[in-house]
Amino acid sequence: MRLKGDKPTYISKAQAKGAMLAKITQRMAAACERTGRDPSEVKLVAVTKGHTLDEIQRVLLDKGHLCLGENRIQEWRDKAQVLEEAEQNAEWHLIGNLQRNKVKYCLPFSLIHSLNSVRLADELQKQGDKKGHTFKTLIEVNVADEDSKLGISTEETEDLVTYVQGLSHVQVEGLMTIAPYVDNPNEVRHYFTKLRNLRDKLSLRELSMGMSGDFEVAIEEGATIVRVGSALFA
Repeated sequence: MRLKGDKPTYISKAQAKGAMLAKITQRMAAACERTGRDPSEVKLVAVTKGHTLDEIQRVLLDKGHLCLGENRIQEWRDKAQVLEEAEQNAEWHLIGNLQRNKVKYCLPFSLIHSLNSVRLADELQKQGDKKGHTFKTLIEVNVADEDSKLGISTEETEDLVTYVQGLSHVQVEGLMTIAPYVDNPNEVRHYFTKLRNLRDKLSLRELSMGMSGDFEVAIEEGATIVRVGSALFA
């Protein structure tokens, strides 16, 4: 309750956006606590698709968060160039679909989340051999078998993992999925459980699953990486 004579405190829209990072990390920590996990086990990839450098600076970089994710190569290149010139060295993740003709630009990415075919693996191997570079990747799995989503089926995953593990310039770190969009995130919990079980069967480490609407459930089911965009910039 505000006492008589007190002046109201107004929070600008920009300040509110800047506070969202702390709220998201608190929610992540709470999800970890519910399942007995250490919050340091889960990485937040802040999705910057469609947001200006000014927004990214204010909401993320000024708060010390440097792990960023982009969907499109061209948008990433424009942002990365400006940040590099400003000597702000972000850790970039490619989280969107990767076309084979864009692989040559991907050396700076710390992790590519969307390896989903032998042909793309071969192109990564080709460019990696040419540049003396090893690409770190996640296999994208369409765990819900949605026609509208990219990614391979769970049945095909083991074969692709085995194939990529035979390549000298492509490294499989784990699995990634995009769950169906639903109002109640508990409705997609079983998809996250299914991917975790597949990851464990294949003895991989990383599990990239969970976005703005369902990242807490994903963490409860074992996600090591969550990809959050709209909730950070709300």
